Amino acid sequence: MTLAAAANAVELTQDWDKTFPKSDKVEHAKATFKNRFGITLAADVYKPKTGSGRFAAIAVSGPFGAVKEQSSGRYAQTLAERGFLTIAFDPSFTGESGGEPRYVASPDINTEDFQAAVDYLISRDDVDAEKIGILGICGWGGLALNAAAVDTRVKATVAATMYDMTRVTANGYFDSEDSAAARKAKKAAMNAQRNKDFASGTYELGGGVPDKLPDDAPQFMKDYHAYYKTPRGYHARSLNSNGGWNKTSALSFINAKLLAYAGEIETAVMILHGEKAHSRYFGETAFKMLTGDNKELVIVLGASHCDLYDGGDKDAIPFDRIEAFYRKNLK
Repeated sequence: MTLAAAANAVELTQDWDKTFPKSDKVEHAKATFKNRFGITLAADVYKPKTGSGRFAAIAVSGPFGAVKEQSSGRYAQTLAERGFLTIAFDPSFTGESGGEPRYVASPDINTEDFQAAVDYLISRDDVDAEKIGILGICGWGGLALNAAAVDTRVKATVAATMYDMTRVTANGYFDSEDSAAARKAKKAAMNAQRNKDFASGTYELGGGVPDKLPDDAPQFMKDYHAYYKTPRGYHARSLNSNGGWNKTSALSFINAKLLAYAGEIETAVMILHGEKAHSRYFGETAFKMLTGDNKELVIVLGASHCDLYDGGDKDAIPFDRIEAFYRKNLK
């Protein structure tokens, strides 16, 4: 085996190791497929036990730093219970997917991951190639919009509790670091880290959600902790539950704009956010960029950012609304 092949090798667990119970209404299987960069992606396939012929299909990923056994799998399985063939996949360099170095993100490669998922779905005999949707959660919401802007095969897109990772990386939360000086300091720190990583031959991790939070931690960090660091959402392969991204991962995001062509998306889009989500401003800004009468902004009353990961204690994910959106636009 070549070094390149070894770096891209994947090992798939056959155990049910999700953070949600297995449904008796769907068939579950594992799958792999390659993206345009040659990286092998790992996915869970959820197929309705009822119905026949070619299904409308949806590819799901996110949150940013999560794995398919967490929120994306829950969305995918629930939508399969409602009649769609779905996949939840691990992005390049994370989870069970291949790629080296581990735990790095890229606006280009991760957009391609969504397109590779579409490639895979269209290749299946039980999928209607004219009825393909995508759904991105958290940072993958912004990436889903970027994929929708470039991939004309995608007919409907949901961005749930979305982040614009390029905006938050370049400008900080709530645009509090939106200055050339602040960006220069971030770039300098990450490039200094590159020197250290090159010298050591390893990639230092930035840390996931901390095991313990200070008493004055913002509410959204407490919400992240309640999901990623407790039995509710913890997973051994999840970056956010454990060591986090490598410290230089954000370099490519600080120098890009994911939503540059969002206004050119002609197909249907739903932006879905919690009323109390700290991330709500990302979705509302993105919605203002969209054009056409096939775009929806849905605000879930009382819900926080993480409530739309798994419903929280409010059953907050509006699956009826999401199902209706896909049924209307995947036909």
